[in-house]
Amino acid sequence: MDRVSQVCRRRHLSRRTEEAYCYWIRRYIYFHAKQHPVSVGALGITPFINYLASGQKVAASTQSQALNAVLFLYRDVLELEVGQLEGLRRVQRPARLPTVLTVGEVRDVLAYMSGTPRLMAELLYGAGLRVTEAMTLRMKDLDLQAGTVHVRSGKGAKDRTTVLPVRLRDSLQQHLLRVAALHKEDLSRGRGHAPLPGALHRKYPNASRSLAWQFVFPSKTQRACPETARWLRWHASESTVQRAFRAALERAKILKHASVHTLRHSFATHLLADGTDIRTIQLLLGHRSLKTTMIYTHVHQAVRDTVSPLDRL
Repeated sequence: MDRVSQVCRRRHLSRRTEEAYCYWIRRYIYFHAKQHPVSVGALGITPFINYLASGQKVAASTQSQALNAVLFLYRDVLELEVGQLEGLRRVQRPARLPTVLTVGEVRDVLAYMSGTPRLMAELLYGAGLRVTEAMTLRMKDLDLQAGTVHVRSGKGAKDRTTVLPVRLRDSLQQHLLRVAALHKEDLSRGRGHAPLPGALHRKYPNASRSLAWQFVFPSKTQRACPETARWLRWHASESTVQRAFRAALERAKILKHASVHTLRHSFATHLLADGTDIRTIQLLLGHRSLKTTMIYTHVHQAVRDTVSPLDRL
């Protein structure tokens, strides 16, 4: 598995992708009674993927992730030719519309949240961020004067700029002052390092102690880096806002099957309802294809200006 991790990092894959690939490759090896993938060969891929589809009843996205992980193992790690996979049973991906909260429901949920988790949720909804993007924001990525949020290495390793809500500027300013005070305290203890992407810690050895590179939502604890022996303050866990959002959803008595990611869907749908151009929404969300963004037109237009025949009686 060390070799898999090395290739993932050489290819600059995200940490989440690396963890997912390692998990499925481990599952693949156990499926074949711990035989080495080379001895099993590419012929072992189809039985494993079909087992996930028929035996485990996994979702289409899960099956695709598992297949990509095993193909990565053979093609990129072991450098073996896979060829045509005969008899592969693929799960059909259902065409589901995303869950969207109304403006009133968003207001109700946020009202039951407080402190930093509420600020996180407001930023997710107000800027259309993914949870990971919000957690990995650095101090330098927020421009309060210009009212912009710079997302670095988002999904697909893409950068983009999105809008920073005006009503969040004061609360964010107070929050950033508290982060700066925490960083100053860390520095006084001889620490104050933040993890840097790639090899920047070697190129700019002092950058990790600068305020600009600190996370907007830092973790309450610090961890020692095995490579540099420095004490690093990472970003807060995604579960911080996820748990608070679920609790607020229950207290608001909203029965929709919603998660904190629903705030991003709601951001796009509400902008569309307000007349924002679909191309602008695509840029703010960071979608590669306009087809991905067009799904929100189906969510919005499905009920817009439509009168039920029962109401005409």
